[in-house]
Amino acid sequence: MAIPNLMLSMRLAALFSLITCAQLAQSAGLLRDSDIEAGLSRIAAPVLIAAGLSPVSTKVLVVDDDRLNAFVIDRHHIFLHSGLILRSTTPEMLQSVIAHEAAHIANGHIARRRQALLLSRNTANFGMALAVAVGAASDLGEAATGIALGVRGSATRKFLSHSRAEESSADQSALGYMVRSGINPMGMVETLDIFVGQENLVAGRQDPYVRSHPLTRDRMRSVATMAMAHDDLSSDPNMVYWHARVIGKLSAFQRAPSWTLGRINDSLSEDIKHMRTAIAQGREGKLTSAIKSIDRALALRPADPFYQDLKAELYMRNRAFSKSARSYKKAHHLRPKDAIILAGYGRALLAEGKFSRALDILEQARVRDFRNSALLRDLGVAYSKLGKHAMASLVSAECNSLQGRIKDAKMHANRAAAGLPLGSPAWQRAQDIIDIR
Repeated sequence: MAIPNLMLSMRLAALFSLITCAQLAQSAGLLRDSDIEAGLSRIAAPVLIAAGLSPVSTKVLVVDDDRLNAFVIDRHHIFLHSGLILRSTTPEMLQSVIAHEAAHIANGHIARRRQALLLSRNTANFGMALAVAVGAASDLGEAATGIALGVRGSATRKFLSHSRAEESSADQSALGYMVRSGINPMGMVETLDIFVGQENLVAGRQDPYVRSHPLTRDRMRSVATMAMAHDDLSSDPNMVYWHARVIGKLSAFQRAPSWTLGRINDSLSEDIKHMRTAIAQGREGKLTSAIKSIDRALALRPADPFYQDLKAELYMRNRAFSKSARSYKKAHHLRPKDAIILAGYGRALLAEGKFSRALDILEQARVRDFRNSALLRDLGVAYSKLGKHAMASLVSAECNSLQGRIKDAKMHANRAAAGLPLGSPAWQRAQDIIDIR
Protein backbone atom coordinates (compact mmCIF):
# COMPACT_ATOMS: atom_id res chain seq x y z
CA MET A 1 0.00 0.00 0.00
CA ALA A 2 2.00 2.98 -1.21
CA ILE A 3 1.40 6.50 0.08
CA PRO A 4 0.40 9.24 -2.40
CA ASN A 5 2.95 11.99 -3.09
CA LEU A 6 1.23 14.57 -0.90
CA MET A 7 1.09 12.29 2.13
CA LEU A 8 3.39 11.68 5.04
CA SER A 9 6.72 13.39 5.27
CA MET A 10 8.94 12.56 8.20
CA ARG A 11 7.63 15.71 9.91
CA LEU A 12 4.02 14.67 9.51
CA ALA A 13 4.77 11.20 10.82
CA ALA A 14 6.12 12.80 13.98
CA LEU A 15 2.90 14.78 14.40
CA PHE A 16 0.55 11.82 14.72
CA SER A 17 -1.81 12.52 17.59
CA LEU A 18 -1.45 10.37 20.69
CA ILE A 19 -5.14 9.49 20.74
CA THR A 20 -5.07 8.46 17.10
CA CYS A 21 -2.16 6.08 17.58
CA ALA A 22 -3.79 4.48 20.60
CA GLN A 23 -7.08 4.02 18.74
CA LEU A 24 -5.40 2.48 15.73
CA ALA A 25 -3.21 0.21 17.81
CA GLN A 26 -6.26 -1.54 19.20
CA SER A 27 -6.79 -3.13 15.78
CA ALA A 28 -3.12 -3.76 15.08
CA GLY A 29 -2.39 -6.81 17.21
CA LEU A 30 0.17 -9.24 15.86
CA LEU A 31 -0.35 -12.96 16.32
CA ARG A 32 3.10 -14.29 17.20
CA ASP A 33 3.68 -18.05 16.92
CA SER A 34 7.01 -19.60 16.02
CA ASP A 35 5.51 -22.56 14.14
CA ILE A 36 3.14 -20.43 12.06
CA GLU A 37 5.81 -17.85 11.22
CA ALA A 38 8.31 -20.58 10.27
CA GLY A 39 5.72 -22.20 8.02
CA LEU A 40 4.93 -18.89 6.34
CA SER A 41 8.66 -18.24 5.93
CA ARG A 42 9.07 -21.56 4.09
CA ILE A 43 6.08 -20.82 1.89
CA ALA A 44 7.34 -17.31 1.14
CA ALA A 45 11.01 -18.11 0.50
CA PRO A 46 10.81 -19.04 -3.23
CA VAL A 47 8.92 -15.93 -4.29
CA LEU A 48 10.98 -13.63 -2.06
CA ILE A 49 14.19 -14.95 -3.62
CA ALA A 50 12.70 -14.50 -7.11
CA ALA A 51 11.85 -10.89 -6.16
CA GLY A 52 15.43 -10.24 -5.10
CA LEU A 53 14.51 -10.03 -1.41
CA SER A 54 16.15 -11.90 1.44
CA PRO A 55 13.94 -14.53 3.13
CA VAL A 56 15.99 -13.95 6.28
CA SER A 57 15.47 -10.19 6.54
CA THR A 58 11.94 -10.08 5.08
CA LYS A 59 9.54 -11.41 7.70
CA VAL A 60 5.98 -12.50 7.04
CA LEU A 61 3.91 -11.59 10.10
CA VAL A 62 0.28 -12.33 10.96
CA VAL A 63 -2.20 -9.63 11.97
CA ASP A 64 -4.86 -11.06 14.27
CA ASP A 65 -7.85 -9.89 12.22
CA ASP A 66 -10.48 -11.97 10.46
CA ARG A 67 -10.95 -9.42 7.68
CA LEU A 68 -9.22 -10.19 4.38
CA ASN A 69 -6.16 -8.03 3.88
CA ALA A 70 -2.42 -7.99 3.23
CA PHE A 71 -0.01 -5.06 3.18
CA VAL A 72 3.57 -3.85 3.53
CA ILE A 73 4.90 -0.89 5.51
CA ASP A 74 8.61 -1.14 4.66
CA ARG A 75 11.13 -3.41 2.93
CA HIS A 76 11.37 -5.84 5.83
CA HIS A 77 7.81 -6.86 6.71
CA ILE A 78 4.90 -8.40 4.83
CA PHE A 79 1.67 -8.61 6.82
CA LEU A 80 -1.13 -11.10 6.24
CA HIS A 81 -4.42 -10.94 8.10
CA SER A 82 -5.32 -14.22 9.81
CA GLY A 83 -8.66 -14.14 7.98
CA LEU A 84 -6.91 -14.14 4.61
CA ILE A 85 -4.64 -17.03 5.60
CA LEU A 86 -7.59 -19.12 6.74
CA ARG A 87 -9.44 -18.47 3.48
CA SER A 88 -6.56 -19.87 1.42
CA THR A 89 -6.98 -23.49 0.33
CA THR A 90 -3.60 -24.03 -1.33
CA PRO A 91 -0.04 -22.84 -0.72
CA GLU A 92 -0.11 -21.23 -4.16
CA MET A 93 -2.88 -18.87 -3.03
CA LEU A 94 -0.77 -17.63 -0.12
CA GLN A 95 2.33 -17.46 -2.31
CA SER A 96 0.47 -15.28 -4.80
CA VAL A 97 -0.42 -12.77 -2.08
CA ILE A 98 3.13 -12.75 -0.71
CA ALA A 99 4.52 -12.42 -4.25
CA HIS A 100 2.21 -9.48 -4.94
CA GLU A 101 3.25 -7.66 -1.76
CA ALA A 102 6.91 -8.48 -2.46
CA ALA A 103 6.44 -6.88 -5.89
CA HIS A 104 5.29 -3.64 -4.26
CA ILE A 105 8.58 -3.65 -2.35
CA ALA A 106 10.79 -4.67 -5.28
CA ASN A 107 9.11 -2.21 -7.67
CA GLY A 108 9.65 0.74 -5.33
CA HIS A 109 5.98 1.36 -4.58
CA ILE A 110 6.66 1.86 -0.87
CA ALA A 111 9.69 4.16 -1.14
CA ARG A 112 7.77 7.23 0.05
CA ARG A 113 6.18 5.31 2.88
CA ARG A 114 9.49 3.89 3.99
CA GLN A 115 10.87 7.41 4.31
CA ALA A 116 7.74 8.72 5.95
CA LEU A 117 7.53 6.07 8.62
CA LEU A 118 11.23 6.31 9.48
CA LEU A 119 12.05 2.80 8.29
CA SER A 120 10.11 1.19 11.18
CA ARG A 121 13.43 0.19 12.72
CA ASN A 122 12.45 0.56 16.39
CA THR A 123 9.47 -0.18 18.58
CA ALA A 124 7.95 3.31 18.44
CA ASN A 125 8.08 3.69 14.65
CA PHE A 126 7.18 0.06 13.95
CA GLY A 127 4.18 0.25 16.28
CA MET A 128 3.03 3.55 14.79
CA ALA A 129 3.41 2.31 11.21
CA LEU A 130 1.57 -0.93 11.89
CA ALA A 131 -1.22 0.79 13.79
CA VAL A 132 -1.82 3.24 10.96
CA ALA A 133 -1.64 0.55 8.28
CA VAL A 134 -4.12 -1.75 9.98
CA GLY A 135 -6.37 1.03 11.22
CA ALA A 136 -6.61 2.63 7.79
CA ALA A 137 -8.59 -0.39 6.62
CA SER A 138 -11.41 0.22 9.10
CA ASP A 139 -13.87 3.06 9.47
CA LEU A 140 -12.24 4.05 12.79
CA GLY A 141 -8.82 3.89 11.24
CA GLU A 142 -9.87 6.00 8.28
CA ALA A 143 -11.31 8.71 10.52
CA ALA A 144 -8.39 8.67 12.93
CA THR A 145 -5.83 8.73 10.15
CA GLY A 146 -7.59 11.73 8.63
CA ILE A 147 -7.44 13.60 11.93
CA ALA A 148 -3.75 12.82 12.32
CA LEU A 149 -2.83 13.93 8.83
CA GLY A 150 -5.20 16.87 8.56
CA VAL A 151 -7.00 15.41 5.55
CA ARG A 152 -10.50 14.11 5.01
CA GLY A 153 -12.67 12.27 2.54
CA SER A 154 -11.10 10.79 -0.58
CA ALA A 155 -7.56 11.75 0.46
CA THR A 156 -8.00 9.76 3.67
CA ARG A 157 -9.42 6.77 1.82
CA LYS A 158 -6.36 6.73 -0.43
CA PHE A 159 -4.03 6.49 2.55
CA LEU A 160 -1.71 3.52 2.01
CA SER A 161 -3.57 2.61 -1.19
CA HIS A 162 -2.07 1.49 -4.45
CA SER A 163 -2.94 2.91 -7.83
CA ARG A 164 -4.33 0.67 -10.55
CA ALA A 165 -1.08 1.07 -12.46
CA GLU A 166 0.88 -0.16 -9.44
CA GLU A 167 -1.51 -3.08 -9.04
CA SER A 168 -1.03 -4.12 -12.66
CA SER A 169 2.73 -3.81 -12.31
CA ALA A 170 2.72 -5.86 -9.09
CA ASP A 171 0.52 -8.53 -10.70
CA GLN A 172 2.90 -8.97 -13.63
CA SER A 173 5.95 -9.08 -11.37
CA ALA A 174 4.29 -11.52 -8.96
CA LEU A 175 3.29 -13.85 -11.76
CA GLY A 176 6.89 -13.80 -12.97
CA TYR A 177 8.19 -14.62 -9.50
CA MET A 178 5.82 -17.56 -9.24
CA VAL A 179 6.66 -19.01 -12.64
CA ARG A 180 10.42 -18.65 -12.07
CA SER A 181 9.96 -20.45 -8.75
CA GLY A 182 8.03 -23.30 -10.34
CA ILE A 183 4.79 -22.29 -8.60
CA ASN A 184 1.48 -22.60 -10.41
CA PRO A 185 0.29 -18.99 -10.94
CA MET A 186 -3.35 -20.04 -11.02
CA GLY A 187 -3.14 -19.54 -7.25
CA MET A 188 -3.34 -15.80 -7.95
CA VAL A 189 -6.51 -16.26 -9.99
CA GLU A 190 -8.05 -18.32 -7.19
CA THR A 191 -7.17 -15.60 -4.69
CA LEU A 192 -8.58 -12.77 -6.79
CA ASP A 193 -11.77 -14.80 -7.28
CA ILE A 194 -12.46 -14.26 -3.57
CA PHE A 195 -12.70 -10.52 -4.15
CA VAL A 196 -14.54 -10.45 -7.48
CA GLY A 197 -17.70 -8.37 -7.20
CA GLN A 198 -16.66 -6.62 -3.98
CA GLU A 199 -15.91 -3.36 -5.75
CA ASN A 200 -19.63 -2.94 -6.37
CA LEU A 201 -20.34 -3.04 -2.63
CA VAL A 202 -20.49 0.05 -0.44
CA ALA A 203 -17.16 0.74 1.25
CA GLY A 204 -18.32 -0.45 4.67
CA ARG A 205 -19.06 -3.93 3.31
CA GLN A 206 -15.87 -4.36 1.29
CA ASP A 207 -12.93 -6.34 2.53
CA PRO A 208 -9.95 -4.06 3.27
CA TYR A 209 -7.89 -5.71 0.54
CA VAL A 210 -10.27 -4.38 -2.12
CA ARG A 211 -10.01 -0.83 -0.75
CA SER A 212 -6.21 -0.79 -0.90
CA HIS A 213 -5.73 -3.07 -3.95
CA PRO A 214 -8.21 -1.91 -6.61
CA LEU A 215 -9.49 -4.93 -8.54
CA THR A 216 -10.93 -4.41 -12.02
CA ARG A 217 -12.33 -7.01 -14.37
CA ASP A 218 -9.62 -6.04 -16.91
CA ARG A 219 -6.99 -6.72 -14.27
CA MET A 220 -8.60 -10.05 -13.45
CA ARG A 221 -8.70 -11.08 -17.12
CA SER A 222 -5.07 -10.08 -17.60
CA VAL A 223 -3.95 -12.14 -14.63
CA ALA A 224 -5.99 -15.15 -15.77
CA THR A 225 -4.58 -14.97 -19.30
CA MET A 226 -0.97 -14.88 -18.09
CA ALA A 227 -1.56 -17.57 -15.46
CA MET A 228 -3.23 -20.04 -17.82
CA ALA A 229 -0.05 -20.24 -19.88
CA HIS A 230 1.64 -21.97 -16.93
CA ASP A 231 -1.22 -23.87 -15.26
CA ASP A 232 0.55 -27.21 -15.72
CA LEU A 233 2.96 -26.58 -12.82
CA SER A 234 2.37 -29.06 -9.99
CA SER A 235 2.28 -28.35 -6.26
CA ASP A 236 5.37 -28.89 -4.12
CA PRO A 237 4.46 -31.53 -1.48
CA ASN A 238 6.65 -29.74 1.08
CA MET A 239 4.71 -26.51 0.56
CA VAL A 240 1.40 -28.37 0.76
CA TYR A 241 2.47 -29.80 4.13
CA TRP A 242 3.51 -26.45 5.62
CA HIS A 243 0.40 -24.70 4.34
CA ALA A 244 -1.77 -27.40 5.95
CA ARG A 245 0.20 -27.06 9.18
CA VAL A 246 -0.16 -23.26 9.28
CA ILE A 247 -3.89 -23.48 8.58
CA GLY A 248 -4.30 -26.35 11.04
CA LYS A 249 -2.62 -24.58 13.93
CA LEU A 250 -4.11 -21.14 13.27
CA SER A 251 -7.65 -22.50 12.99
CA ALA A 252 -7.23 -24.68 16.10
CA PHE A 253 -6.37 -21.61 18.17
CA GLN A 254 -8.89 -19.24 16.60
CA ARG A 255 -11.95 -21.47 16.22
CA ALA A 256 -13.92 -23.35 18.85
CA PRO A 257 -12.40 -26.65 20.07
CA SER A 258 -15.58 -28.45 18.96
CA TRP A 259 -15.06 -27.11 15.42
CA THR A 260 -11.49 -28.43 15.36
CA LEU A 261 -12.31 -31.83 16.83
CA GLY A 262 -15.23 -32.24 14.45
CA ARG A 263 -12.87 -31.85 11.49
CA ILE A 264 -9.81 -33.57 12.92
CA ASN A 265 -9.85 -36.40 10.39
CA ASP A 266 -9.53 -33.87 7.57
CA SER A 267 -5.92 -33.22 8.67
CA LEU A 268 -3.32 -33.71 5.93
CA SER A 269 -0.99 -35.85 8.07
CA GLU A 270 -1.01 -37.71 11.35
CA ASP A 271 1.31 -35.28 13.11
CA ILE A 272 -0.87 -32.31 12.15
CA LYS A 273 -3.91 -34.27 13.35
CA HIS A 274 -2.30 -34.85 16.76
CA MET A 275 -1.15 -31.22 16.97
CA ARG A 276 -4.65 -29.90 16.29
CA THR A 277 -6.13 -32.36 18.78
CA ALA A 278 -3.66 -31.25 21.45
CA ILE A 279 -4.57 -27.58 20.97
CA ALA A 280 -8.31 -28.27 21.14
CA GLN A 281 -7.92 -30.44 24.23
CA GLY A 282 -5.67 -27.89 25.88
CA ARG A 283 -8.22 -25.14 25.29
CA GLU A 284 -10.84 -27.37 26.92
CA GLY A 285 -8.61 -27.69 29.99
CA LYS A 286 -7.83 -31.37 29.38
CA LEU A 287 -4.06 -31.16 30.03
CA THR A 288 -3.36 -34.88 30.36
CA SER A 289 -5.08 -35.66 27.07
CA ALA A 290 -3.44 -32.69 25.35
CA ILE A 291 0.06 -33.76 26.44
CA LYS A 292 -0.59 -37.31 25.20
CA SER A 293 -1.71 -35.92 21.84
CA ILE A 294 1.32 -33.67 21.36
CA ASP A 295 3.59 -36.53 22.44
CA ARG A 296 2.09 -38.59 19.60
CA ALA A 297 3.04 -35.78 17.20
CA LEU A 298 6.55 -35.70 18.70
CA ALA A 299 6.87 -39.46 18.27
CA LEU A 300 6.39 -38.89 14.54
CA ARG A 301 8.69 -35.82 14.41
CA PRO A 302 11.03 -36.11 17.43
CA ALA A 303 13.34 -33.29 16.31
CA ASP A 304 10.52 -30.83 15.68
CA PRO A 305 11.17 -27.75 17.86
CA PHE A 306 7.70 -26.34 17.27
CA TYR A 307 5.88 -29.35 18.67
CA GLN A 308 8.17 -29.20 21.70
CA ASP A 309 7.31 -25.49 21.93
CA LEU A 310 3.60 -26.31 21.84
CA LYS A 311 4.06 -28.91 24.59
CA ALA A 312 5.76 -26.24 26.72
CA GLU A 313 2.92 -23.81 26.03
CA LEU A 314 0.33 -26.40 27.07
CA TYR A 315 2.15 -26.90 30.36
CA MET A 316 2.41 -23.14 30.81
CA ARG A 317 -1.31 -22.59 30.27
CA ASN A 318 -1.98 -25.14 32.99
CA ARG A 319 0.53 -23.58 35.43
CA ALA A 320 2.93 -26.52 35.30
CA PHE A 321 5.82 -24.06 35.15
CA SER A 322 8.78 -26.41 35.81
CA LYS A 323 7.62 -28.86 33.15
CA SER A 324 7.03 -25.96 30.79
CA ALA A 325 10.56 -24.64 31.32
CA ARG A 326 12.04 -28.08 30.61
CA SER A 327 10.09 -28.39 27.36
CA TYR A 328 11.04 -24.86 26.31
CA LYS A 329 14.69 -25.70 27.01
CA LYS A 330 14.42 -28.69 24.63
CA ALA A 331 12.76 -26.52 21.98
CA HIS A 332 15.48 -23.89 22.42
CA HIS A 333 18.16 -26.57 22.01
CA LEU A 334 16.55 -27.68 18.75
CA ARG A 335 16.15 -24.09 17.46
CA PRO A 336 18.56 -21.90 19.45
CA LYS A 337 18.07 -18.62 17.56
CA ASP A 338 14.28 -18.55 17.58
CA ALA A 339 13.19 -15.39 19.41
CA ILE A 340 9.62 -16.55 20.07
CA ILE A 341 10.77 -19.84 21.61
CA LEU A 342 13.31 -17.89 23.68
CA ALA A 343 10.52 -15.58 24.85
CA GLY A 344 8.43 -18.56 25.95
CA TYR A 345 11.40 -20.08 27.76
CA GLY A 346 11.99 -16.80 29.58
CA ARG A 347 8.34 -16.55 30.56
CA ALA A 348 8.41 -20.06 32.06
CA LEU A 349 11.59 -19.27 34.02
CA LEU A 350 9.98 -16.05 35.24
CA ALA A 351 6.93 -17.99 36.44
CA GLU A 352 9.28 -20.40 38.24
CA GLY A 353 10.83 -17.48 40.09
CA LYS A 354 14.22 -17.80 38.39
CA PHE A 355 14.42 -14.09 37.68
CA SER A 356 18.11 -13.69 36.76
CA ARG A 357 18.05 -16.57 34.29
CA ALA A 358 14.73 -15.36 32.90
CA LEU A 359 16.17 -11.87 32.37
CA ASP A 360 19.14 -13.27 30.44
CA ILE A 361 16.91 -15.37 28.16
CA LEU A 362 14.37 -12.60 27.61
CA GLU A 363 17.08 -10.08 26.71
CA GLN A 364 18.45 -12.54 24.15
CA ALA A 365 14.95 -12.75 22.67
CA ARG A 366 14.52 -8.95 22.60
CA VAL A 367 17.80 -8.47 20.75
CA ARG A 368 16.62 -10.89 18.07
CA ASP A 369 13.06 -9.55 17.78
CA PHE A 370 11.67 -6.37 19.38
CA ARG A 371 8.20 -6.80 17.85
CA ASN A 372 6.79 -9.12 20.54
CA SER A 373 4.74 -7.13 23.06
CA ALA A 374 4.23 -10.15 25.35
CA LEU A 375 8.00 -10.60 25.52
CA LEU A 376 8.46 -6.95 26.47
CA ARG A 377 5.89 -7.20 29.25
CA ASP A 378 7.70 -10.24 30.68
CA LEU A 379 11.04 -8.47 30.38
CA GLY A 380 9.69 -5.51 32.32
CA VAL A 381 8.52 -7.83 35.09
CA ALA A 382 11.95 -9.51 35.24
CA TYR A 383 13.75 -6.16 35.60
CA SER A 384 11.28 -5.08 38.27
CA LYS A 385 11.68 -8.31 40.26
CA LEU A 386 15.43 -7.75 40.27
CA GLY A 387 15.08 -4.15 41.46
CA LYS A 388 16.22 -2.62 38.14
CA HIS A 389 13.36 -0.14 38.01
CA ALA A 390 14.79 2.24 35.39
CA MET A 391 15.21 -0.63 32.94
CA ALA A 392 11.72 -1.88 33.83
CA SER A 393 10.37 1.57 32.93
CA LEU A 394 12.32 1.56 29.65
CA VAL A 395 10.90 -1.79 28.59
CA SER A 396 7.40 -0.64 29.58
CA ALA A 397 7.93 2.42 27.39
CA GLU A 398 8.96 0.24 24.45
CA CYS A 399 6.01 -2.09 24.98
CA ASN A 400 3.56 0.81 24.99
CA SER A 401 5.14 2.41 21.93
CA LEU A 402 4.98 -0.89 20.06
CA GLN A 403 1.25 -0.94 20.74
CA GLY A 404 0.81 2.69 19.67
CA ARG A 405 0.20 3.99 23.21
CA ILE A 406 2.60 6.89 22.78
CA LYS A 407 1.38 8.96 25.74
CA ASP A 408 2.00 6.08 28.16
CA ALA A 409 5.26 5.26 26.39
CA LYS A 410 6.57 8.80 26.95
CA MET A 411 5.64 8.70 30.62
CA HIS A 412 7.62 5.48 31.19
CA ALA A 413 10.49 6.69 28.99
CA ASN A 414 10.89 9.85 31.08
CA ARG A 415 11.01 7.76 34.24
CA ALA A 416 13.60 5.49 32.66
CA ALA A 417 15.81 8.35 31.40
CA ALA A 418 15.90 9.88 34.89
CA GLY A 419 17.41 6.70 36.32
CA LEU A 420 19.72 5.57 33.51
CA PRO A 421 23.36 6.62 32.92
CA LEU A 422 23.40 9.69 30.69
CA GLY A 423 24.37 8.78 27.12
CA SER A 424 24.20 5.01 27.66
CA PRO A 425 22.54 2.83 24.98
CA ALA A 426 19.54 2.28 27.28
CA TRP A 427 19.24 6.04 27.92
CA GLN A 428 19.32 6.64 24.16
CA ARG A 429 16.50 4.12 23.65
CA ALA A 430 14.44 6.09 26.15
CA GLN A 431 15.29 9.36 24.36
CA ASP A 432 14.10 7.93 21.02
CA ILE A 433 10.65 7.56 22.56
CA ILE A 434 10.71 10.88 24.41
CA ASP A 435 11.62 12.66 21.15
CA ILE A 436 8.45 11.52 19.36
CA ARG A 437 6.34 14.62 18.70
